[in-house]
Amino acid sequence: MASAFGKILLITGNAEFLSDRTRARAVAAIAAEDPECEVTTATAAGLGAGEIAGLTSPSLFSSASALVLTELQDLPDVAQAELLAYAATPSPETAVILVHGGGQKGKGLLDKLRAQASVHEVKQEAPKYERDHARWVAGELRDLGARIDEQAATLLVASVGQDLRALSGAASQLAVSIDEGNEVTVEVVRRYFGGRADVRGYEIADAAIDGRIAVALEQARWAETAKVAPVLVTSALASGLRSLARLADAPPGLAQGDLARHVGVPPFKLKIMRRQLGRWSSAALASALDAVARADLDVKGGASDPAFAVERMVLQVAAARGR
Repeated sequence: MASAFGKILLITGNAEFLSDRTRARAVAAIAAEDPECEVTTATAAGLGAGEIAGLTSPSLFSSASALVLTELQDLPDVAQAELLAYAATPSPETAVILVHGGGQKGKGLLDKLRAQASVHEVKQEAPKYERDHARWVAGELRDLGARIDEQAATLLVASVGQDLRALSGAASQLAVSIDEGNEVTVEVVRRYFGGRADVRGYEIADAAIDGRIAVALEQARWAETAKVAPVLVTSALASGLRSLARLADAPPGLAQGDLARHVGVPPFKLKIMRRQLGRWSSAALASALDAVARADLDVKGGASDPAFAVERMVLQVAAARGR
C-alpha cells in the first residue's frame, strides 16, 4: 500500500455517509502506517492567514502529522492560496485529507487542487434511483464476501429505504447471517427485513420529524415486531435531521437543483422538507440530533431494551420539535 505521507487525499461528492466512511478508513490507514502520528481535524470555514501552515507543520510530540480538513467548500480565499502552495510542495512527514461537501461552491479550488500531482481524488456520489441503490447494495455485500441476486437487492432497498447508512448496516447484518459462500436471496431478505411492508426506517423518521408521534411510535413498534434492526431506524432519523440542518444552513439564492445537491436529497423532496423545517429551529435540530446519537449508541452497544431506546428517541425528537 502506498504511503499517505507527502500526499493529499481529496474526498468530494454529495454522499455524506460514503465520504465519512472514506475519511475514517483513510485515517485508520494513516494510524496503521504510523501509530505515533498525531491527527488534527479542523473545519475549513474561518481559517485565517498562516493557519494552513500551522496545521500541516510537524508536531512537537511526533515526527509525523496528519490533517483532516472538512467543509472544504467554505475555505476562505486567503487560506485557499496557502493550501494550493502547500499542495505544490507537500511535507513528506504530513498526510492531508480534504473533504468537500459536494455542489458547485469551491469548484475553482477543486480544479486547481486536481491539477497538483500530490492530490488523489475520491468521488463519492450517492446513487440516484432505486436500481442504482440495488446495485450499490450488491457491491457492499460483494466487498463483505457475500453475494445477493438482483431481486433480493431490490427488495432490500424497498424494505429499508434509500439511506446509505441504513443500507450499509442491513448489508452487514445479512453478510454475517448467511453461511460462507451462500447467496442472499429474497427469502433471506424477507426473513430479516420482512413483516409489514410499510415499516421502513425513513417512514418512521418522516413521521417523527413531522410531529406525528402516534404514527411514528406505532410504526416503531411494528418494526420491532418485524425484527427490523433498530440501527436502521436511528440511522434514518439521523439522516433526515441532518438533511433538514443542511437545508436550514443553505446559502440563499441557490437554484432548485443546486439546493437539492447541497442538501443531498432529490429535488422533489425539497417542498416536503421546507414544510417540515417551518417547525424546527437550529437549537431544536441540535437537541434532536443529540437524542438520536444517544439512541444510536444504545442500540449499537447492546442496550438491554433497544426497542425502548428507539421509542424514547422518537418521543425526544418530538419534544425537541415543539420547542
